[in-house]
Amino acid sequence: MWPRTDLIDLLQIEHPLLQAPMGGESTPAMAVAVGNAGGLGGLGCSYMSNDELSDNVALIRRGTNAPFNLNFFVHEPPVEKPEVYARTRERIATFYAELGLNDFPQPLQAPCDTFTQSRLECLLDLRPRVVSFHFGLPEADMVQALQTAGILVISSATTVAEARQLDAAGIDAIIAQGWEAGGHRGTFHVSNDDYGVGGLALIPQVVDAVEVPVIAAGGIGDGRGIAAAMVLGASGVQLGSAFLSCPEANISDAYRAALQSSSDDDTRLTAAFSGRPARAMNNRYIEAMAQSQHPFPDYPTMYSFSDPLSQAAEQSATAGFEFYLWGQSAALNRECSSARLVALLVEETRQALNGCAGTPQRST
Repeated sequence: MWPRTDLIDLLQIEHPLLQAPMGGESTPAMAVAVGNAGGLGGLGCSYMSNDELSDNVALIRRGTNAPFNLNFFVHEPPVEKPEVYARTRERIATFYAELGLNDFPQPLQAPCDTFTQSRLECLLDLRPRVVSFHFGLPEADMVQALQTAGILVISSATTVAEARQLDAAGIDAIIAQGWEAGGHRGTFHVSNDDYGVGGLALIPQVVDAVEVPVIAAGGIGDGRGIAAAMVLGASGVQLGSAFLSCPEANISDAYRAALQSSSDDDTRLTAAFSGRPARAMNNRYIEAMAQSQHPFPDYPTMYSFSDPLSQAAEQSATAGFEFYLWGQSAALNRECSSARLVALLVEETRQALNGCAGTPQRST
C-alpha cells in the first residue's frame, strides 16, 4: 500500500512509521511495542549515562528483534556567561519567591553532554540499527565510524539548507521537521525562538533538494496526515505527540490530564526552560519570560534555573510552570496502546491513499 518503499527497505521495517525518540517520554516498552507492530521504535538517550543506555537497550532487545532508533542531541558545549546568569536570576526571582525557593543552584549543572567519543564507543558496542541526531551532526569521523559499523545515521532538518547540509554529509535519511512539531526544534543554529517552516511547505522542498529518503515530522496526528506527507513526497513519517497518550509513555498523571484537553493553539515555542526553542504547552511562566528579549543561558544550562521551579510547582500543585511538550496536532490523540496506535495509523493511511469517497474515516 505504501507509495514508495525506499525507507522500508533501508530500515528493514514493515511500515514507514517512526515513533519519535522523545527524551524522557519515550520508553523501552514503547520502542518494543512499535517495533513489534512493524514500525521503528525510538528512544531518546541524551539524558542517560552510558550504563543507563546499555541497560535500556538490553530491555528493548529482550522484547523485540525488530530494529530501533537511539537518538542524541548534538549541541555546542554551553559557554559560561555570568551576566546572562545574573539577568536570568533577576527575571525569575519573583517566581522563586512565590514557590518558596530561596537559593539559586550553584554551581550550575548541565543535565546532558553533547555527543562525545565515549558515546560513540558505547554505540559501536551496542550496534543499534539506527542512530539519529538533533541540532545537527557530530564530527564527520564519528558519522563515518557509525556507518562503517553498519549503523544507519539519520538527522533532523528544519529548513532546506539544513537538509542539504545533511545530504552532503552522506547520512542515510533526513527527517524534515515542520514548525508544528512538539518538543525541541532540530534547528542547527538558533536565530530566534519562532524561526521555522511549516511542514506543508517544508516537506516537498526537502524532497526536491536531497537524494536520500525524507521522513516527515511535525503536526501529523493520524492517517490523513500520513497520507498527505506521502503525497508531498515523503518516504515515511515520524510521530511523537501521538504516542504520548499511550500507556507506555513516561509522563505524569498531570501531564496526561493536560494532554487530554489539548487544542490546536495551546502551545508556544519557548527557550525559557532549556535555552533552546521547544514547542510546549503555553503557561504563565512562558508568557512572562517572553516579555523580555534578553538571551537565556545556553542549552542545557538553562535547566539549572527552570528545573527547580517546575519541581517546586509540581510538589505544591501550583499551575503555570509545567514543561509539557506536544505539537499542534495533539488534540487528535487516541488513548490506546502503542501497538494499537500503529495499526490504526496504517489502516487510516490505507483508506486515505485509496481515495475513499468523502473524508477518510478516522479509527477509534
